[in-house]
Order: sequence, then C-alpha cells, then structure tokens
Amino acid sequence: MEDNLTLLGAEGLIRKIEFVRIIIQCLYSLGYSKSAYCLEIESGIRCKSAEFELLESQILNGSWDDCISTLNSLEDLTDGTRASALFLVYKQYIMEFLKQGNDSLALGLLRKEISTSGLDRGKVQKLASSILSLKEIKLFSMNDRAEEPWKNLLMELENLLPPPYMLPERRLVNLVEAAVTSQIDHCIYHNSSDAVSLYEDHCCNGDQLPTETIQILTDHKNEVWFVQFSHNGEYLASSSSDCLAIIWKVLEDGKVTLKHILQSHKNPVSFVTWSPDDTKLLTCGNAEVVKLWDVETGTCKRTFGDHDFIVSSCAWFPDSKRLVCGSSHSEKGICIWDCDGTQIKAWRGMRMRNILDLAVTPDGINLISVFSDREIRILNLVTNAERVISEEHPITSLSISGDSEFFIVNLNSQEIHMWDVAGKFEKASRFIGHKQHKYVIRSCFGGLNSRFIASGSENAQVYIWNRRGPQPIEILSGHKMTVNSVSWNPRRPRMLASASDDQTIRVWAPSGSKKTPRPHGLMK
Repeated sequence: MEDNLTLLGAEGLIRKIEFVRIIIQCLYSLGYSKSAYCLEIESGIRCKSAEFELLESQILNGSWDDCISTLNSLEDLTDGTRASALFLVYKQYIMEFLKQGNDSLALGLLRKEISTSGLDRGKVQKLASSILSLKEIKLFSMNDRAEEPWKNLLMELENLLPPPYMLPERRLVNLVEAAVTSQIDHCIYHNSSDAVSLYEDHCCNGDQLPTETIQILTDHKNEVWFVQFSHNGEYLASSSSDCLAIIWKVLEDGKVTLKHILQSHKNPVSFVTWSPDDTKLLTCGNAEVVKLWDVETGTCKRTFGDHDFIVSSCAWFPDSKRLVCGSSHSEKGICIWDCDGTQIKAWRGMRMRNILDLAVTPDGINLISVFSDREIRILNLVTNAERVISEEHPITSLSISGDSEFFIVNLNSQEIHMWDVAGKFEKASRFIGHKQHKYVIRSCFGGLNSRFIASGSENAQVYIWNRRGPQPIEILSGHKMTVNSVSWNPRRPRMLASASDDQTIRVWAPSGSKKTPRPHGLMK
C-alpha cells in the first residue's frame, strides 16, 4: 500500500498519495478512463475514497439504513454538511416508498426519523408538503429509468462531501490555473489574454505594452486638451483649445482616421465623454456649456447649461439616456438632465459647491465628484449615503475604473492617488514619477483587466504604472510639450492615445507594430 507519509517537491509540501489521486481524477475528467484505471491499479490509490465507494454501493443497492449509518460514522464532517447529506438520503428514501405506493411508510419515516434527527426544520416542512401534495411522485413515473434518481443523489453527495471523502471538481486544473494566475499577477508587464505556456515560469518583457508611436494625428490647430476612446474601442474623441472636438474612427488594422469635426463651441473644448452605448458624445466648453452630438452624423442635438449654469464637467448614466453636469459656480452645484433637456434632479448649496470634476461609476450606483479643490464626495445614488475624502493637495482630475471599484485622482503635488469606491482603503495607493505642478493632467486605467494606470506629464512624456507599484514601469517619449490627457482603448489593451500642447495626438502600440509613424492631417 502507498505510504501516506511520502512527500514530494523540494519543500516537502505535497503528499504523494494526494498528488496521484488528483492526477487520476484529472485523467477521468479528460476522458482518459483506461489510463486513469491503470494508474489506480498500479498505484493502489483510488480516485474515490473507500467511504464514498461504500456509500455508492449502498445507494445503488437501496440499503438506505446502512447508508444513513455510514454518513453518521464519517469523521470531521461539520454538523451542517452531515445534516445536508442525511437530508438528501432521507429524501430519496421517502421517494422510494412513494414510488412503491407506501405513503404510510413514507409519512412514518418522516415523523419518526427525520423530524427527530435535528435536520433543518424548514427543509423538513418543505419535504412534508411535497409528500402530502404528491408533487414529486411525477419524477418517478414508470417511464423514468430507475437509476436516474440515484445517479442524481450520488452527484449531489459528490459535490457536498469534503476532502478526503471526495475531491473538489477539476482539482488539478484549478491548482495549475491558480499557479499560472499567481505568476501573471506578479508579472508587472503582462497585458495579454492569450493562454500561457506551462513549460516554463511566466514572465513578460514589456513587449505587450503600447510604448511606440505608430501614428501622429495633426488635425487640431492648437493645444489638444483631452482624448478618450469609445467604450467599444471603435472611435476616439479629442478636444482642443482651437474650440473644436474631433471624432476619429479606429480601423481594424489599428489605423485612426478622421470621421467628424465638431464645430459649435465658442470657447476651447476642455472635455468629452462617450455615452455608454457609444451613439452620443458630450463636449464640454471651457467655462461654457455642454453640447450633445450624434456620433453617426456628427450633428449637434442639444445644448445644456447657459450663462447661469457654467459647466465644469459632465458624465453619463449607464442607460445612455441621462447625463449629469457639475458647475464650478459656488451656488449651482450638480444637475441631472435627460437627453431632451429636461432637468431631473439637482444638488445645490454648500454641500455641492465649486464642482471641479465628476463621474458616475459604470454600474450607475455612485456619483463621485471633486469639489472645493481638495475634497472628493462619493454619493450612493441608491441609498443616498455619502462619504468624503480629503486630499492634502489640489486635485486636477478624476477617473474611474471600468469595474466601478476604484478611482484615481491627479494631484498637483506630482502624485496620483487610487482609492476604492467601497471605502475599504485606509489610505490611497500612490503613483509617482511624473511631473505636474501647474496644469490639468488627466490619467486613466487601462490594459488587460485595467491592470495599468497611464498619465500625461508636464515634461512632455507619458508614464505607465502597474497598479501594484508606485514607480512607473514605462516612460514614453515623443511629444514636444505637456501631455494633458491619455486614454487606453478598452477593447484593445495594447492601444493607447495621448494628447499634448504640441497640438498633436499620438497613438501608441507595442514596439515593432509599425516602424515609422506618419503624421495624419487634413491636408495630404
């Protein structure tokens, strides 16, 4: 017999008998039944424990009293697990009586055995109701195969009983997957959803990150202040101090081409945001109004705000039918409109003064706003619960992760802080290395599963961090002046865009994607 004390591995942490047993289980699950059986014979180790094989034989033979005794004899079962297993067996026991037409024996078993066995009273009452209404007899009609209910019972017990009596499903695959996931989590450059080789330890070298300029867009004629990809990754929008916003089309090969030039604002356009369904775009004029555009036609559908409500920032709700705007005016606060221009709700007064930036979490539950320079308010729109976070230095911008769990703020102290929306963080995660003293710099989450943070900088560079560490892992050069905004394509984790005071937008991809970046302008 196999020695239960034999250990494997350099650290001696793996019991050989357990290792072989989960290999056998894996072989069975992969369809290699003959190989699994041969390994059982050669090793003397069974995939199923002796206790479960005994239970299986008792169930298939209809030896219900013996089955109940076996369950009661199993050691190290929690009271809840034992009770649940006994309930399943008693239920099948009773169903066998009902199938035979012995209603009185079924009710007797219910009264004498189950009611006094300490099982969950609610389950017992439900079972009694089923017996009295005879609802479950239909499951055991003469046309049913007799072994099916027993097979279902065995399957339920397999899922219920813990190790060592039964193995968790797909145990070896889950262990290997956990090991691979751990290696990926510790790889600061990993940015691919492709399968990972098991032949060697996983480690990326950075060639999956967008570090090389593949295209330069030059259609704006002044500083480019903001850039953002659409949610489906098929479009890019930009805004500029030239009072224009531009919608760009992202082609299949990754090339970006001009789709619409949006001309209507009288002031520089400081901000744009896509509706969640990507059919509409909001543009925010600097100390001006918000305009709603149709993405397909490039036409302006509506204007929000006026001289009494100067908009500083705006955001969409998940239904793409409502938008929220904040005002930097000390008394105007925050307003929610529908797309027809009807005001739905407003927050005004000292609680919502001087709104600098705001965002709605993608799940629509929280409204996060930056007010009075250094304060962050998280308002739960379902419960109306509020939480305020105070920063020591002025905040210039806000960005939320796609999973609604985290947000980042840029500070003019040359730091980016990441907070969790739920409020579990005692202090923020810090990201440093970039330059920011005077201007509004906007950062973003991005890459595979939003593993990275990217930001512009006043030293004309783009910085990329892995969220697990405070120091940048890549610094991208190419712009000639301050980089104001960056955006990571949510559908193409290896595509990044940056907007700069040098009047250009740069599109970035992994090194080697394209040898020579070519400026793209209106005039060829």
